[in-house]
Amino acid sequence: MEEIKDKDYSLEAVPESARKGFRSMFFVMLGFTFFSASMSVGAKLGNGLDFSEFVLACIIGGIILSIYCGILAYIGSDTGLTMDLLCRKAFGKKGSYLSSLVLGFTQIGWFGVGVAMFSIPTAQLLGINEWALTIAAGLLMTLTAATGMKALEVVSTISVPLIVVLGVYSMVTATTDGGGLVAVFAQSAGKISVFTGIGYVIGSFISGGTATPNFIRFAKNNKIAVWTTVIAFFFGNTLMFCFGAIGGAFTGADDIFYVMIAQGLAIPAIIVLGANIWTTNNNALYTGGLAISNITNIQMKTTTWIAGVIGTILSIWLYYNFTGWLNILNCALPPIGIIVILDFFMKRKKYKENMDVVDFNSFNIVGVIVGAIVANILPWGIAAVNAMVVATICYFIGYIRKKEA
Repeated sequence: MEEIKDKDYSLEAVPESARKGFRSMFFVMLGFTFFSASMSVGAKLGNGLDFSEFVLACIIGGIILSIYCGILAYIGSDTGLTMDLLCRKAFGKKGSYLSSLVLGFTQIGWFGVGVAMFSIPTAQLLGINEWALTIAAGLLMTLTAATGMKALEVVSTISVPLIVVLGVYSMVTATTDGGGLVAVFAQSAGKISVFTGIGYVIGSFISGGTATPNFIRFAKNNKIAVWTTVIAFFFGNTLMFCFGAIGGAFTGADDIFYVMIAQGLAIPAIIVLGANIWTTNNNALYTGGLAISNITNIQMKTTTWIAGVIGTILSIWLYYNFTGWLNILNCALPPIGIIVILDFFMKRKKYKENMDVVDFNSFNIVGVIVGAIVANILPWGIAAVNAMVVATICYFIGYIRKKEA
């Protein structure tokens, strides 16, 4: 029997023999959503909304985010394909290079930013060289990401309970010291609207959520895929917002690391920061490796190492210079996801069979480009939603024209 060289099936569908159960997928998806940046968004919500407004923003935004990611989870599990291979079907073989480039570039960029988010404040707190810590952290994260899904599962299984325990302790401490939830939120509420808060919740992870099929394709069945994803993106992400919001409203800080420092929790702050970033960075780099694999046809393990070394070398520069550009590029990811969703349900047969695909699907590609542009320049609404609406219109224009041809 021939040995499987690529156990992560980066260029093919995941077979039934490699599928995993609820527990494995649950920890992987929770680890994906447990991210310090989400806690920082939560701190901004806590500093700008009262308690009832915060709850409303989390519920509405969480439902929208969960529906989007839950549908992508269903598609990933049903086909067993990575997001990049799904994009081959939706955008064409060569057209998928654009989506892979955007996915890979943004996720490698966020990996680099994530490494620096950990190394810079931790080095300052401990009084050590930030470059030495950056290189060590970046290479360690790359090692686990390149090892594949098994390592992602192990890291998440260890990190998720740590984050929950320490985050809950920080949240309970702030609530007790602040005289209750309502009193804590009342200290700094009123700077943002509920609508803006909903936008923060959706925007916090909808771009990363577009890569959901990359991980959930290993789910044993569609039910496991959808439920683990919905729970992770609704309850898991909301829990991160709560950790950041309550501590942020109590201390006035907008970063969970500094919130916990202000609470006298220096060592726990380092543990939470490291665990949060490690889990999500693993998933980001895994996505970056898969994207490069789609373009080059090189196996994921090799491309992940390439992506990790580049992200680590550039991490400090990315942290200080490129976050704004990454946010701009993030607007291109929701249109990719919505077009894959539409194309899957409108043309399901080609996702089930090993059919040849065209080189370019021009209307779908235009939908991503125009959607991203509109999301960045339109001064009202929620950027990610605006981008998806425009992409949907472009998709159906192309669909109708092809039917009439």
